Amino acid sequence: DSQISRLGAAKSNVGNAISYSQTQDGYLKKVGTALDRMGELAVLAQDTTKSSTDLALYQKEFAKLQTFIDDTAGKEFNGVDLFQATGVKITQDEDGGQYTMSAVNLGDATGKYKLATAGTVKLDTATNAATALTKVKDAITQLASDRADVGADQSVLQNISSTMSVLKDNLGAANSRIKDVDVAEESANFARQNILVQSGTAMLAQANALPQSALRLIG
Repeated sequence: DSQISRLGAAKSNVGNAISYSQTQDGYLKKVGTALDRMGELAVLAQDTTKSSTDLALYQKEFAKLQTFIDDTAGKEFNGVDLFQATGVKITQDEDGGQYTMSAVNLGDATGKYKLATAGTVKLDTATNAATALTKVKDAITQLASDRADVGADQSVLQNISSTMSVLKDNLGAANSRIKDVDVAEESANFARQNILVQSGTAMLAQANALPQSALRLIG
């Protein structure tokens, strides 16, 4: 019973971890959309036919997208940071064994995301736009790796959850065999005991009748 209860708790933990990981991936998908647009703007800003006014407009949107990515780095799931320097540890069995999820750190000061969103990365000139494009492409490459890690975590966690479901069902079946009565066997035992009681009663009645018959003969 105790093991089954602990399995249920561990399975609940894994379910929450899957939701955590899915939320991570949802934010990363939006970050990917922002980086794609930033790359597009960086290419547009390298057009020598564009005026300084055009570049200023490109820079305005570019800066907003940089801020969006920086803000995403601070997002939380039920008060727990979604993007940390170290991976979150999840209980994966009834004995408290742990699985460590991959770390996704959008806020790393020296990471590729921050290098792409730094205040010095601008589209105010064609040369700076070319530099910005390189940093954005590096961030996109990092994003692909991080999303692959998150997807792998989800796959592993779902397998762990499925395994615990099977184990919990089997433990429940074993527990039932130990504790629950076998109706067929007990019914057979009842019938057998009932026949013995009835037979014994009949024999006792017959034994009591013999002395009474002898007394009648004597009398």
